Amino acid sequence: MNYAGTGNEKAVAATDLNRTHVGLTVSFQPDDATLVFGRIGAIVRKDTGVVIALEGVDGTAGLQTNYSVSPTQNVYVQPDMLTNTESTIKDLFGKVQENLRGHKGDHRPDAT
Repeated sequence: MNYAGTGNEKAVAATDLNRTHVGLTVSFQPDDATLVFGRIGAIVRKDTGVVIALEGVDGTAGLQTNYSVSPTQNVYVQPDMLTNTESTIKDLFGKVQENLRGHKGDHRPDAT
C-alpha cells in the first residue's frame, strides 16, 4: 500500500501536527499493511516519532487507540469546514472592498 490521501485532504508532516489539528479527521498509513481513518484525539511528540491518538476508539474489535508514525511521514488532514468558510468569506469581503475602492472616483453627475 502507498497511500497518498484524497483530493480534498491536506498533506501535513507528522512533526507539524499541533493542537489546531486535534478534533480534525485524519488519514494515514502507519505501516505497510494498515490504513487509518479517524478523528485526532491527541498528538504526542516523542524523540522517536509522533503518536496520534484517535478519538472515540476504545480498543474494541481489535482497533488500536494510538499509532506511532515517523516525524517526516505525511498524514492527510480533512479541511476544517468552518475555517475554510471563514477564509472564503474574508477573501470575498476583501475583493468587494478592493472593488469599491477602485470605483470610488467613477461618480456620474446627476442629470438635472
